[in-house]
Amino acid sequence: MRRWLLALALAGSATVVLGGCVQAHRADGDLVDDWPALPAPRIFVPAPDACLPRITAVVQAGTYDTVDCARSHLAEVVHVGTFVGAAATGARPEPGSPALRVARAECDQRAREAIGGDWHAARLSMNIALPTATGWLGGARWYRCDLAETASIDNTRPVNRVGSLRGALVGDSPLVHRCFDPKLIGDNLNYMAPVLCTEPHRAEFVGVYQERDLSWAQFVRAAPQVHRRCMTLIASFANVPDNSELPYRAGSIFYPPSQREWEEGDRGVRCFLWSDDRRLTRSMRGAGPEGLPVI
Repeated sequence: MRRWLLALALAGSATVVLGGCVQAHRADGDLVDDWPALPAPRIFVPAPDACLPRITAVVQAGTYDTVDCARSHLAEVVHVGTFVGAAATGARPEPGSPALRVARAECDQRAREAIGGDWHAARLSMNIALPTATGWLGGARWYRCDLAETASIDNTRPVNRVGSLRGALVGDSPLVHRCFDPKLIGDNLNYMAPVLCTEPHRAEFVGVYQERDLSWAQFVRAAPQVHRRCMTLIASFANVPDNSELPYRAGSIFYPPSQREWEEGDRGVRCFLWSDDRRLTRSMRGAGPEGLPVI
């Protein structure tokens, strides 16, 4: 059997009537001094620390809404940044643009700081929200970084949660990817069923590597190269030699970002140790050659 599996991851108006008598205002001959100065226009900017009842890629000021993080919500804002320099001129940034890649890198760093670890290592997803086209033309240059809990490694649809994600990966978090029992159809991965590492299983999350060199089109044709990068993580995780014997100890499963996320600049590839020849009943972290022998 091949030694890797690739998983490809979806304003109203109001009138107020006041009672009472008021002396009629008489014209004083000056048609200018009676008009108050118009207030300076204010550009809508979303709140930097808030939880959201819905997730959108474009934020409209008229329908913007937040909820207390102690109540049920779909996402949490971990940062609101600003496009500067060349990124702030011209049209609103699109996927694949340098400006959006810079924004995603900032979102990634701020998310790590907020939750205490790499969000790729957990049931979490990152979304970048931008102003509307009208808002951009009006001078809005912000981007919002939204972090959401997902159902599983295979189902990345956000789910409702209660409580802030800040500090969520500190300690023994239930969000972190650990052990799985992969379900196959033939040689193809169908889905990864999460299980306790003390239960029989064939896969375990070992880490994330950043693929800096390949375009999306190149990546989908580079399974052997990606497999090799994950095998290096597996060797380090299991504390076994990264040599010619490694393929006889374990294989790999890897989950890349979606094409949209990739083009926005997310290049975090999730790597899993895969034991297709035997079931494991413990974590392979630090197992060594005896814990993960050549077979």
